[in-house]
Amino acid sequence: MRISAENVIKTYRFYAPLYDWLFGAVLGPGRLAMAKKVVALRPLSILEVGIGTGLSLDYYPAAAAVVGIDLSNEMLDVARERAARLKRTNVDLRHMNAETMSFADSSFDCVTVPYVLSVTPNPEVLVAEIRRVCRKDGTIVIVNHFSGSRFWWILERAVRSFADRVGFRSTFTYEEHVLKHDWEVQSVEDVNLLNLSKLVVIRNR
Repeated sequence: MRISAENVIKTYRFYAPLYDWLFGAVLGPGRLAMAKKVVALRPLSILEVGIGTGLSLDYYPAAAAVVGIDLSNEMLDVARERAARLKRTNVDLRHMNAETMSFADSSFDCVTVPYVLSVTPNPEVLVAEIRRVCRKDGTIVIVNHFSGSRFWWILERAVRSFADRVGFRSTFTYEEHVLKHDWEVQSVEDVNLLNLSKLVVIRNR
């Protein structure tokens, strides 16, 4: 089954009220590690692609202007409530398709992409867009599950039919979706329980 924007919208409309409970703790270590990388960079502007329910907002540098986009209005509603509780005045949350962003070229010092690459309809289009809106020599930080490890091989195939139905690619390789691009991979580390995901820091060249 090919992932479509409509499929993503439908899926996250269902998950919005449950997302933090179902996935917050499981994927939280990777999200926190991502935010720590960003804090060390001290960017003035951050774009989070797929902000979801705003779980990263509490960890980003207080001085940075943060823009978060998502395709799901329901997820954004939760993120707006979280931003209001945090009393962050420099957060801008927008409903937007990350494959066709309305931002000008080189708009952001840092672009974060948590758990989005394998659920977007066209990963190559998304990569082109995040590179376009990130300034030259800016930083792109990706957290995602990439298939191929011996431990996850059987599980990936066992859940393939279910993953297809909810719009998630269970088989998604690091080589095809990261290494093939002409950017500079600065670091890669395993994160989350049993090394489920990779945290990839990239210089936008």
